[in-house]
Amino acid sequence: MAQSWTWQRALSGVVPPLISPLDESGEPDAAAMAKLVEHALAGGCTGLFVLGGCGEGAWLTTSQRGAVIRAAVRAAAGRVPLLVGCMLPATGAAAEAARQAEAEGADAIVIGSPYYFTVDESAQRRHVEATLEAVALPALLYNIPQCTHHRLASATVHTLAEHDRVLGLKDSAGDFRAFQQFVAIKRDRPAFRVLQGDEGLMAASLLAGADGLVPGLANVVPHLFVDLVRAAKAGDPAAMRRRQEEINAVGTLHAHGHWLSALKAACALAGIGNGRPALPLTPATPAQRQQIAAILAPYLPDQSLSAHRRCRAAGA
Repeated sequence: MAQSWTWQRALSGVVPPLISPLDESGEPDAAAMAKLVEHALAGGCTGLFVLGGCGEGAWLTTSQRGAVIRAAVRAAAGRVPLLVGCMLPATGAAAEAARQAEAEGADAIVIGSPYYFTVDESAQRRHVEATLEAVALPALLYNIPQCTHHRLASATVHTLAEHDRVLGLKDSAGDFRAFQQFVAIKRDRPAFRVLQGDEGLMAASLLAGADGLVPGLANVVPHLFVDLVRAAKAGDPAAMRRRQEEINAVGTLHAHGHWLSALKAACALAGIGNGRPALPLTPATPAQRQQIAAILAPYLPDQSLSAHRRCRAAGA
């Protein structure tokens, strides 16, 4: 089947960082992944990102990571590109993950800063370059200092943007001034794509020149983010404001327990997976699920109550 997508379109829309649904034994659930992929694509998403933060990529074993990639590749069936996170603490591990992603059929890898030990900007560049050298795939850079404890400076990103296989950057730091510096890189390399991962800054980022969005909540309500992008392209700031307010309202679900457990519970309420995170995290409690269900009720009116009852009956 001929490829129907382009990087230009894919990275100018919504690319959700998918959760990794796990079964009751803690292993990847291929059926739930297939349902999640269909939910995202039906909502209008233009790409898929697995094994990022929402996908618990740094916490899964090598075999689990492979199973997640295979399930997503099978479910996507070439309809949109699949990006695979290689967000591991050391260059050797990231390069190994990149080779695994390539072998399993990924369309691109996602690379950030190494972590655990302190690194400077030159070490970050070497990490990205060495990981790229391990494969023939293109890459998206990822700035998420709250997890790596090292931010990617705009000068570092500007240098890496000169690499012909660096597609762009996902920024989840929540620093809007720094984000604008990343957008400015496009003046020198117009093909460099800058995507926002902080859900509270999405409308503002699109107005400031962002190309696309990588929102975790798109696992649950992808249509809100797709509508936001459409409103931005139509030049409708009033519609953008309304969508951002709805996104902010849905985002309050993260306050009910650990944010990842809450997100997986929200997916379960939408009929996707069982809400189980990887150890050592635990699922949302019944009380937390009830609070999350109330938040989602306006957006999943036909699904949330029945899904909530299933969760309670299962005691998940």
